[in-house]
Amino acid sequence: MTSANPKRFAHHLRASDLRAAALLATQATQAITRISEGVHQSVWRTLGAPSGATPEQARGLTRLVYQSIHGVTELIGRGMDSALIRLEPLLQRLEGQGDASPERLAVIAAFNGVMGDRLAANSNPLALPMILLFKELSAQTNKGLEANLALDQQIPNATPKLLLVIHGLCMNDLQWTTQHQEQPVNHASALASTLGYTPIYLRYNTGLHVSQNGRELALQLENLVQRWPAALTDITVLAHSMGGLLIRSALFYARQDGLAWPQKVKKIAFLGTPHHGAPLERAGNWVDEILGSTPYSRPFAKLGQLRSAGVTDLRYGHLLDVDWQGHDRFRRKPDSRQSVPLPDGVACFTVAATATPQRGPLADRLLGDGLVPLQSALGQHDDPARCLHFAPAHQMILYRTHHMQLLSSPKVTQQLQQWLA
Repeated sequence: MTSANPKRFAHHLRASDLRAAALLATQATQAITRISEGVHQSVWRTLGAPSGATPEQARGLTRLVYQSIHGVTELIGRGMDSALIRLEPLLQRLEGQGDASPERLAVIAAFNGVMGDRLAANSNPLALPMILLFKELSAQTNKGLEANLALDQQIPNATPKLLLVIHGLCMNDLQWTTQHQEQPVNHASALASTLGYTPIYLRYNTGLHVSQNGRELALQLENLVQRWPAALTDITVLAHSMGGLLIRSALFYARQDGLAWPQKVKKIAFLGTPHHGAPLERAGNWVDEILGSTPYSRPFAKLGQLRSAGVTDLRYGHLLDVDWQGHDRFRRKPDSRQSVPLPDGVACFTVAATATPQRGPLADRLLGDGLVPLQSALGQHDDPARCLHFAPAHQMILYRTHHMQLLSSPKVTQQLQQWLA
């Protein structure tokens, strides 16, 4: 049995990872302590013993023990964080400069999708910032466009046609390049080479609320358009999965705030976007309800509530702050989101997929491409007021195709080239 190569493993690590791990360990210890206290109290309540300030809190000496654990854990966590912050510059000089490996970025992107809101709230170094990137097909860069450097130096030979490329939940920009029958496939690169687009890739923390990312993207695009080195004539958007919700949110807020860039948006292509949500998140919401239904299992409902704000937004396809503010996102409730139609004056296209060989109730409402039902990807809804009206010629359905295969399908590339020409 061969052992792992330490040098190969170290290639995926960064100086800030020590501090990130320490923060996560501190939070995990506190979370486990809260769950233990909750279970403790659930048992005592069944015996008629009184609770503390809340049903989950103990009383007297027992409460003091749990408070001591929380206090000591927090002190140790703060001490480690302070020490590692001072140590990071030295470790960074030792590791040198260089781009993160694709494997590392894939893991961090997935981690951000699952609990990116918590990472950001605790200033964890693993929390991904939103950045815009320009790169060639085979390039792998970890640097976004720099604000203090002219764009004509960062984007040589920029064309008047900007293609904004937005990835989905738990993913990153590098994953637009994939394989089909051992051949590389990148829809954005194909559009650049055949139709003269300049692709700009977005990387973002998919664990944040869609509306939070939407507001930030609206501002970043305004800055990008103002600095674009060519006479910009149009913006086209290529969005996969959650990325489609993000661009709809960004357009809503940009128009609300009177920004200029939405006037340049001519076309949007959605690939497997859950416009009306995804049943898997609704299933997760049911788990919350079931675990919370008995005093013994109720403390463990907190485990189901580790999933991020971005994930819970996918229950119904939330786009706006009003959809989630003032609500307990883990409490089951009907779809009450504000209806947001497709943007006026923009040609919108959608690609939906199903793992089945034909359409039917199961594929349309539940199964779909394994993550997103056909009806949701096509913008169809039982409530006519919520329907998104894609023209019949602007819809494509792929059969025997899964969600991630939308990124590697040559059929999708060909259809995009026709639609976006």
